[in-house]
Amino acid sequence: MLQVMIAAPPSNLAEGSATSHAESQLALVRRARKIFRILGETYPDAHCELDFANPFQLLIATVLSAQTTDVAVNKATPALFAAYPDAFALAAANPEDVEKIVHPLGFYRAKTKSIIGLSTALTADYGGEVPPKLALLEKLPGVGRKTANVVLGNAFDIPGLTVDTHFGRLARRFGWTSSEKPEQVEQDVAALFPRKDWTILSHRLIWHGRRICYARKPACWACPVAKLCPSYGIGPIVPPDNQTEK
Repeated sequence: MLQVMIAAPPSNLAEGSATSHAESQLALVRRARKIFRILGETYPDAHCELDFANPFQLLIATVLSAQTTDVAVNKATPALFAAYPDAFALAAANPEDVEKIVHPLGFYRAKTKSIIGLSTALTADYGGEVPPKLALLEKLPGVGRKTANVVLGNAFDIPGLTVDTHFGRLARRFGWTSSEKPEQVEQDVAALFPRKDWTILSHRLIWHGRRICYARKPACWACPVAKLCPSYGIGPIVPPDNQTEK
């Protein structure tokens, strides 16, 4: 269970700014890595929250997770993978049958087209196997850099940064980057951490973004890294009385 304490305000950074103007690159690296360690203590079980048994399942689940929740995807994929256990089966599927399964996830026609299309590409180009290379994954229909890094990091243990909306938001709030562009965010954050930490860093930021550092109203009062965060105070700094974030 996640335990939180009322956070103290940061003492060495300018509140609300991207970073302190006096912060050197070395200081930024040290602060970033301290945040990383504290988030590790806060979320010791941080992991990919999509259920999967192999790289193919993770690839499909990640594509389906666009514009919906991992919880919703995990409810739909057991039936999907029972009916279509591999790329060959899904490539040959009747789109209408697949649409019925993924309908609850929204954008079901587009998602059906994507997962059948990428399965067709897998069978035609890679013998039905998911290639463990970023450039090859990005060539598959419906697969972008974020999806590719999810698969590489979690199915192949190849480090990668998963710059989703949570990751990007927290990276900017922490002052690790000022960019809104995912690839630039990835480059800026990658420069602060050793490559071996990229995948688990992604999980920790995503978990923190889902549980405390919300998009609309971050729970600054409960944040374990408040003392290190230049954005402290953009959300409530005292706990709400008998209320929870919706």
